[in-house]
Amino acid sequence: MYLEIVSPEATLFNGEVDSVVVPGVNGEFQMLKDHAPVVSLLKAGSIQIHTHSQSHLVFDELHALVIPHNDDDKVLTVQVNSGTLEMKDNKVIILAD
Repeated sequence: MYLEIVSPEATLFNGEVDSVVVPGVNGEFQMLKDHAPVVSLLKAGSIQIHTHSQSHLVFDELHALVIPHNDDDKVLTVQVNSGTLEMKDNKVIILAD
């Protein structure tokens, strides 16, 4: 499954992932490969990205937008204030604030 997280300032993440957990306005939910198409609003919280590796990360100049989650270097966290998510055909696009 391909994930792209874009903010007004930069592309925060793009690459293949195993799963992604997002803070939806009606509660947190997870998407895996072949998930049904979905469009959702996001509230303030953490997006958890379960990846194969960290070789495809994009950081801002502060190196603070995408950080390892706990001690597992294959789970990354992106903090967002709000956003919009669309998943279709194994591609997730998140427009984040």
